[in-house]
Order: sequence, then structure tokens, then C-alpha cells
Amino acid sequence: MLENFLAPDHVARLLEATNRSVARRRAQVKADPSKARFTTQAGSSTRILYILDDDPLFLEMMDWPAILPYVKGLFNPKFHHLASDAIVDFGADLMDRTGGWHRDGNDGGYDKIGFPVPFLQLKVGYYLTDMTQPGNANLMIVPGSHKSRHSPPVRDADGKECYPGAIQVCAPAGSAILFHNALWHTAAPFASPKHHRTMLYFAYEHTWMMACEETWNYSKDFYNRKLSPAQRKYFHGHNFEPMERRQGWG
Repeated sequence: MLENFLAPDHVARLLEATNRSVARRRAQVKADPSKARFTTQAGSSTRILYILDDDPLFLEMMDWPAILPYVKGLFNPKFHHLASDAIVDFGADLMDRTGGWHRDGNDGGYDKIGFPVPFLQLKVGYYLTDMTQPGNANLMIVPGSHKSRHSPPVRDADGKECYPGAIQVCAPAGSAILFHNALWHTAAPFASPKHHRTMLYFAYEHTWMMACEETWNYSKDFYNRKLSPAQRKYFHGHNFEPMERRQGWG
């Protein structure tokens, strides 16, 4: 956990961008229900997927200079972008939410590969609202669970409070949380209907992987016109026209 990783004015701009994007996405779903595939709603709460093309600030966060040393040092010096999403949750909508415990990754969190599940994704979450106290749907984790040699029983994964030693990650707005794909995690329960949270998530994978469909859901205009030359290397060469023939970052 990196406390106060983003400056307060940066957090404020990201919050504004998130709120704009959520309002726009919800309007799109109202006009065309098929859009709900990438925008999920529960009352006023919303999760939007594939956000890089929603606002330049989100695209900027994909390779924010301050986070790159951590991604390269902890995960892979040559990596690809995997996924991005924004979450705006309100306790008034979600007081009865239970379960949600999971690993990240395809096919049940890559568990068909074997145990312990290898380090195939690095997830970076940014708190955009204050979460210094528990009960704000904080990220809740089971420390050391990425080393597990088995999956938990379904009854435990569906439980509201489960796993001895589970903790809520408490930190101020602007903090970044980095974690292994096999770490068991979920959103903690809300302690009050008056509480809320806003978070951004960005995930990274190895260059030889194609584990998420996000890559396929951006336009050719996005790839060819909106990415900087430096950002192009974080995506597979086949996304561009003409196709870039390269290995890794070649």
C-alpha cells in the first residue's frame, strides 16, 4: 500500500472524470440496454469497465510515471495493459451485499494452471475517497492467500465475513494498493448506508498473455490516434493498422 500516492488536486480531477463517465455510461445504458455489458448498476451505485477511452485522465493513469517503477520492479519490466474499471458504490444500495470473494483471472482465477497460482496479473487500485476507517467497502484481503494450494469451499467464498485473518485495507484518498492476482479479496461490507466509496482499478499482464477481452473493445481510432508512441508498446501489435510486428516491446 502506497499512502497519499496521488496529490489531492489529482484525486479531485479523477473524481470529476469518474462522475462524468458514470453519468454518461448510465445514460447510454438507458438508451441502449445492450450497453449494460460494460456498465453495471445497483441503484445509484455503478461499475464501469474499459475506461481508458472514457477520459484522457484515465488513459494517463495507465502508465502514470510514478507507478511504472513499481509495475516493472514487482511484476515485469516489459508488461501489457490488461484491464481498467471504475467503481462508485453507495452503502444505501449495498448494505445487504454478501460474498464476492475471488482471485483475479480467467477460469476461476487461473486455478486450472495449478497451485499455488502463478503471478500472472498485477492489480493496482486507487482510493479516490477517504477510506481510513473500515466499513466503507474497503478492499478486504486475506494476507498470504496468494500462496494457497487449494480453493476455498463455495460456502466460504459466498460468506459475508469469512477466512480467519481477513483484513480491510484502510488508507486515505489518493492511496494506491498493489496486489497479486491470486490474493483472495472482495469489497468489505458497508457499516452505514451513508458511506460511499470511489475507486479506480488498473491491471497489467505479461506481454505473452491475452487474458482479457478489454483489448478487443477499443476502436481502431483509439489505438491509432489516441495512444502516445510510448503507450502503444503496452498493447499487442495486432491492434494497430497497419499491424505492428513485434515481440514484447520490440
